Amino acid sequence: MEGDAGAPLDAEECQQLTDHIETIRDFMTEEGKVWLEKQGPYLEIMKGTFLTPLVDGKECIYTVFENGITRCAIENAFAAGSIPFPKPVSCHLYPVRINPYRDFDAVNYHEWHICEAALIKGKAEGTPLYAFLKDALIRKYGSLWYAQLLERIHKKTSGR
Repeated sequence: MEGDAGAPLDAEECQQLTDHIETIRDFMTEEGKVWLEKQGPYLEIMKGTFLTPLVDGKECIYTVFENGITRCAIENAFAAGSIPFPKPVSCHLYPVRINPYRDFDAVNYHEWHICEAALIKGKAEGTPLYAFLKDALIRKYGSLWYAQLLERIHKKTSGR
């Protein structure tokens, strides 16, 4: 929720936000709605580069606080069955960030203090990051890619 820029979006996600913003608005905070009116459902910071807007340069306009937990209005609308898509894939993947290159994507863990509690919980439960992010990784790259990832991890950890 901290940062100097919103979540990266692709063009399809921008269109989905535009098409369903009135429904998503019902799940947003009042402050998020004010900033939505000022900035729109997404920002194009340069040609073809899109981000979610921020509230006063802080958290994403879609951030919702529920019982001490930070959630997403888009994700809440999806969970309620009100829209047909989950939160943006960049959010679904976080704390992994994708850096696209011409011939490949670099899939990198973004180490940041706000994820510390999740890392501690994952370690205590024996859940590695790639397992926690299984659905998001499959959403981004497909089941075959994920199966190949598991195969490579297994080979590396078993010494084969």
